[in-house]
This record gives sequence, C-alpha cells and structure tokens, in this order.
Amino acid sequence: MFDLSHFWGWIYMLFLITAIPVALMIILEKRSPFKTAAWLMVLILVPIFGILFFVVFGQEYRKTKKFSRKGLKGLNKLRTLASEQLREIGKTHPEPDHEILANENIIKLLLNNSNTLLTTGNQVELLKDGEKTFEAIFTEIEAARHHIHLEYYIFSDDKIGSRLKEILVRKRAQGVEVRIIVDDVGSWDLRKKYFADLRVKGIEIFPFMEVRFPRLTSRVNYRNHRKIVIIDGKIGFIGGINIADRYVEGMPKLGHWRDTHLQLKGDAAACLQVIFAADWYFVSHKNIYGYRYFPKFTEAAGTPIQISASGPDYNWEAIAQAFFVAISNAQKKIYLVTPYLMPPQALLTALQTAALSNVDVRIIIPEKSDARLSKWCSFSYVEQLLEAGVRIYFYQNGFIHSKYLLVDDSFSSVGTSNFDFRSFETNFEANAFIYNRAFSKKLQAHFMDDLQNSREIELPQWQQRSTLFKVRESLAHIVSPMF
Repeated sequence: MFDLSHFWGWIYMLFLITAIPVALMIILEKRSPFKTAAWLMVLILVPIFGILFFVVFGQEYRKTKKFSRKGLKGLNKLRTLASEQLREIGKTHPEPDHEILANENIIKLLLNNSNTLLTTGNQVELLKDGEKTFEAIFTEIEAARHHIHLEYYIFSDDKIGSRLKEILVRKRAQGVEVRIIVDDVGSWDLRKKYFADLRVKGIEIFPFMEVRFPRLTSRVNYRNHRKIVIIDGKIGFIGGINIADRYVEGMPKLGHWRDTHLQLKGDAAACLQVIFAADWYFVSHKNIYGYRYFPKFTEAAGTPIQISASGPDYNWEAIAQAFFVAISNAQKKIYLVTPYLMPPQALLTALQTAALSNVDVRIIIPEKSDARLSKWCSFSYVEQLLEAGVRIYFYQNGFIHSKYLLVDDSFSSVGTSNFDFRSFETNFEANAFIYNRAFSKKLQAHFMDDLQNSREIELPQWQQRSTLFKVRESLAHIVSPMF
C-alpha cells in the first residue's frame, strides 16, 4: 500500500537537499536585495519548480564573465585613448568648452567605466518616429561605398524588412560589404529562409545568442537590445526604432507608435563601430579593424558626444551610472521619457531627491503598453514618485517607445536603454550622451510636443485607483526582478 507520508517525506528531503544550497548561492552572489528576496520567495512557495525556474532564468552572466571581449583587436588601443582623454579633460585651455566642462564628471565616469571616448567632430539630427528614421537610414545605405553594418533587437520580414533586404542585396552586388546582427529572441519570427537568402547573396548575418529548446538557459534573459547602423565608419544611427512595420503603421490595440532616433555624422560613428565590432567578434569570431572601418578622429568643431555601451560584457553598468550622476547633479530640470519605468533603487532615490530639492522632474510613460508585466510594474512606481513631487504623465496618442533623458541645459541622452533594471543590468544596450545646448533645446521642444499628447497624473486621483489595480501593481513589482 502506498504510504503518502513517506512520499511527502522524500519531497521534503529533496527540497532541503536542493533548495537550501541554491538559496545560499543566491545570497552569496550579493545581488540586489529585491532580486534576492524575489528568488528566495519563489524557492519557498514553489520549491521544486522554483529551482528549475532559477536554473533556466536566474544565472548572472556579468559575474561569471561568460561574455568575454578577450581577443578583440583594438581593445588595448581603445583603453590607451581613453586614458589619454582622462588626462586631458578639465585642463585649462585658452578657450575652454563650457559644455564639456559642465559635464566633466560624467565624461570622466564614462571614460573610466567603459572606455567611452569623447568625440567632438559631429553633426546630430533628431529623428521623430519611424517614417523619418527609415527614410534617412535607407537614403544613407543607398549611398554606402564600402560597408554597411546593422545590429537590431527586432528584424522583421515585413514590408520594411523586405524593402531593406532589397537595398542590401543591391548594395552587396555593387561590392559593398554588409554585416547584420539580429537578436535571436527579439527576431524569433525571422525565418531561416531569410537568413539563407541573404547569405546566398554574400551578406553576412548572425543571430545573437541563439536560444533553442531543450538548451534553453538564462541566456533568454540576456538580450541584445541595441539598434544601431554604421555606414562607411562615418555615418551612424541609434535610438529606439527596430526594423518592423509597427514603427510606421502602429499596432491595432496600441495605435500610433511614437519613437525617437538619432542620425550621427562624424567621429561618433566610429564609436558606434567599436560596439558593433565587439558584438561581431562575439557572434562570428571575426575581427573588424583598419582605417576603412575606423577613420581617424577629425577632432573638428561640432557636437560633443560619447557613445556608451553597457551589458554583461562590461564590468560596470555604465549607462545607469551616467544617468545617476546626471540626475544627482541636476539644478533646474530633469525630463525623462521611457516606455518602461522600473528604476533600480539608486536611480529611484536620485529622482525623488531631485524633486524634493525643487528640481523640475517630469516623466512621460505610456498608458497603453506592449508588455503587460512591464506596464503594471511601471505603475507600481508612480505613487512614490508623485509623493516626492515628481510629475508623471501618461502618453495618450498611442504607444510611446522613446528612450531619452534631458538634464538642465547641456546634457541629454538618446539611445536603446529603457529606464528599467533589465536594460541597466542584463541587456546589451547603447546610448549617445550629448553635451550641447543647441541639441538640448531641440530635445526639450521634442519633449514638450510629447507632453501635449499626455495627461498628467495627480496624486489624490492616483490614490483612488481600485484594489485590483493595486494588487496587479504589487504582484508585477515582486515578480519582475526575476526576468
């Protein structure tokens, strides 16, 4: 006869043997308290499945150094250049650049934490929405003479994807080198035939970190969220827009898709190339080097820019650290737009402290979202930000996917990173940090346009939301750190 007490005794013993070592490992890894608490709660509430879930999704690749940049040509030279710039920044010159000096601490931070070089010979164009962005990208690709490099989280085989494919095939036939990196999860729907068609035409294309059952591991959590284009080492694009029709046509349930992108001409494009070269080496084990890919810096007059990357292949969370310093140093205003508002505690405290110091802090997030868990987790931060005096706005004209930050008069950042712990801690991201008053004015006008299409949330009104609403927020807040 089956003894149920013996069965549960073995289950309990199995739990003690497996769950306790896993719990100790999580504690010893010294993750953020929120992540540690979330994982321990899962192990307690769903013992056996919690362990399996941790094995699949819970590994920390930054600490295990799985993503190595060892073997990448030019890395030592990059470090040397960064060290030289560190020695030069802040020195007295006959005509000092006040915009650079005003942001000296952020510039030095990025030089130290990610070898992010400062470039000055740049022209920057702010691109609003997909139509203008694709028009600009396709125009520059058509004019390419030596190489075209693309790296995207989402790369779709739809109307936009097909148009891009036709142009790339034609340029390759003209002798232009074409290399493409697509994220394996973000571009999961991209058929093998698409890859095969491009490769037959001489175009090199690789998926970033393939995820396949039954080999599914926590690599599903470490995604390449970058959206960058480099043409001939002189022209670059970076921002929130992927290759998909939704960025032009919107989506049925969300409506219009609002986004922001940058076109860069000049030395900053070579810095985007550094990021692409590192990722290309990771997926293909091939180095990209030489003056055709990395033109010599002109050091000409222009817009000062640092192109910073962050991800598990860096020792520091470079973008998050730069945001922290910028927000902490703010004297007048902080304008932030993000589709997902899930800040780490340090950045949450920095925003609250700035608002309590009478800095004008305004944040725009979408009311409708393409990610339900992220939407409710974002809402879970609204009340504590409102209580500190931060002004929160819900975007109304569809879905806003823009990712930009403006602080005071001469600091701004536009890129691929959302204002959330996933982007800061686990994803591969890239942002342009721009130190220029003229560009900041353009971005502020851009923000005010978005503000016109948003409704402000008042604290008394928000506190009246339903109990069910609050329960959804709380559950999302607890669960989201595990993903």
